[in-house]
Amino acid sequence: MSHLPTPGAVIYAKDLSKLSCFYEQVLQLTATHADDDYTILELPHFHLVIHAIPAQIASTFEISTPPHRRADSAIKLMLPVASISKARDAAVSLGGQIDGANYEWEFQHYRICDGHDPEGNVIQIREFLPR
Repeated sequence: MSHLPTPGAVIYAKDLSKLSCFYEQVLQLTATHADDDYTILELPHFHLVIHAIPAQIASTFEISTPPHRRADSAIKLMLPVASISKARDAAVSLGGQIDGANYEWEFQHYRICDGHDPEGNVIQIREFLPR
């Protein structure tokens, strides 16, 4: 039997601690590894790795407050949450944003809403809707 690696995504962070905390609390996850270089957050069958941008590169740019949403990115992560409402509240308190309830939509048994993390990375969160 072949063991395939767990799929996942890497998000590079100017502020590793802040971005790791955002994803941990918004997604209600526990870090399975954390050090000065990266944090691993595990979902069932998926690893979200928050990796520090090297200091010499991170020092060359600033993240605005509030962060500018990088809507022109070619990739948008879709991430599960138990409650969009609770995730929205957590996101705001941690320096990010989930769009208001009037921007939510339903698709294939999910309630969905876009937002961004404290560094402006666009994300989409999905709440399962029981049938």
